[in-house]
Parts: sequence; C-alpha cells; structure tokens
Amino acid sequence: MTLKRTAFARSLRQASGLAEQRVWALLRSGQIDGHKFRRQHPIGRYLADFVCDRLRLVIEIDGGVHDRDEVVTSDHLRQTDLEALGWTVLRFSNAQALSEPAVITTAIRAHARLNTP
Repeated sequence: MTLKRTAFARSLRQASGLAEQRVWALLRSGQIDGHKFRRQHPIGRYLADFVCDRLRLVIEIDGGVHDRDEVVTSDHLRQTDLEALGWTVLRFSNAQALSEPAVITTAIRAHARLNTP
C-alpha cells in the first residue's frame, strides 16, 4: 500500500462516524468468536469499512448517501468487484448499526459457521 493510501485510510479511521465506531467496538480485539477484523482496510482499489481476512468477509456500514442512485450504482460495482476477488460483502445501514447491533453479530456468526476454513 502506498504512503498516500495509508494516510487516507488512517484519516478515515480517525474521522469515522458514530455508527462505524459502534461497529468497531463490537469487532475489535476478536470479540466475535476470536475473529480478527481490521477497519478501513484496502482490498484491491477499495478501502473496506471492516475486513476479516480469515473469513474473507467485508462489513460495510452505509450512511444516507448510499441511498442516492449514483452511489447505489457505485456500491453495486464495488461489491461485484470484491465478490469476484473471493470476498463476501455484508452491508448494514447506520440505523442498524446504532439500534440493532445484534443483527450484525448474528450475520457475522452465520457467515463464519458456513465459511470457517
């Protein structure tokens, strides 16, 4: 990863919103069955919100901007590209992250049961 991309990823981590902070609190330090997640992690040309390399899992937390047509199209292309690289992408809204965190942990555990090497 280039220094420019490293700095950009670091700035995104520092400027994360409340929903991403709450999800990170759930994921950090292997709290979900020991699975290690990274935040604002590069995969190809993308920076994923949260990544578990072992599970080949990307967690994306989508704010309101992701409802706009051009962003929906961009998100679809990004997800297709990541899936072509062998990743599974789970998307959750800011609202889910803030009010229903159990939905996120349940989805991660379900994915892990089906995909643990």
